[in-house]
Amino acid sequence: MSRFWSPFVKDLVPYVPGEQPKLSKLVKLNTNENPYGPSPRAIAAMQEEVGDDLRLYPDPNGERLKQAVADYYGVQPNQVFVGNGSDEVLAHAFHGLFQHGRPLLFPDVTYSFYPVYCGLYGIAYETIALDEQFRIDVADYARPNGGIIFPNPNAPTGCLLPLDAIERLLQVNCDSVVLVDEAYVDFGGQSAIALIDRYPNLLVTQTLSKSRSLAGLRVGLAVGHPELIEALERIKNSFNSYPLDRIAIAGAAAAFEDRAYFEQTCQQVIASREQVVAAMTALGFEVLPSSANFIFARHPQHDAGGLAAGLREQGVIVRHFRQPRIEQFLRITIGTPEQNQALLAALGGLCRRA
Repeated sequence: MSRFWSPFVKDLVPYVPGEQPKLSKLVKLNTNENPYGPSPRAIAAMQEEVGDDLRLYPDPNGERLKQAVADYYGVQPNQVFVGNGSDEVLAHAFHGLFQHGRPLLFPDVTYSFYPVYCGLYGIAYETIALDEQFRIDVADYARPNGGIIFPNPNAPTGCLLPLDAIERLLQVNCDSVVLVDEAYVDFGGQSAIALIDRYPNLLVTQTLSKSRSLAGLRVGLAVGHPELIEALERIKNSFNSYPLDRIAIAGAAAAFEDRAYFEQTCQQVIASREQVVAAMTALGFEVLPSSANFIFARHPQHDAGGLAAGLREQGVIVRHFRQPRIEQFLRITIGTPEQNQALLAALGGLCRRA
């Protein structure tokens, strides 16, 4: 701690991202990256941007990308916000939409950045317990609040809240913003963007890091009523007017335009997920129903920490959260068929040990 810090800095508890090991030849299944590369059209579009024009600032509004997102979802460009990764988009939403004096509500087992943002922006919050099957019960959110946020599918559980349940949640919370964080929705869910024209308090965020294989590009977005989008634009333009560079705008727009490649790779991940679930179930694991590109699993006879350590010894990296309720679960990203086979072979050996 330094005497030069602003007073609030010492009390911050920063987010801890998933490990990015530097070793080669690892089977890296710990950060939910897509096992397949970006769209070839996206790569070509980014390559075209590498030239003399990089001396010029990018479009501060990312209009090309906004139009591509609007075209994809059948909305208007003024209903779209784009930013430097969905984490930045979420940060602007916390800052601009959730500071109302009443507590923000989110699940007790969820994306661990949410309490970090609350600490950063001085937002009171209450966690709402998932049920015994680790699902969200929307009836639990019918209480006074300054906003509601949850991932759908939830992270790290992978469990999906159906669209009709989200609509019930919106109907009983019409005086506060409901933010649905859809980082993983393309792997088995239906986007709540379908509801935004009926509910002006609904904001949906997404990322291009998962289903569009662009985690290294850092592009996120939000879709909602133009008044909610205006709040995010005001925050953005008071913080960083140029959050996306020329390469990012071009690549992200092309990724949205290449629907065939996107749908193909999503289906490959979904098919692999179901194969991994079946194989792990046969090994005695309890696997929660997943609509994401990862699974959340525990074994009744093996400690999760021990399994994670044993996998690491064999060059397979998964995520283990040492948190209440989930300390016996492993979150495992779905990889290529070869990576999945390496995982299953290692788990099989570990589970056969006495």
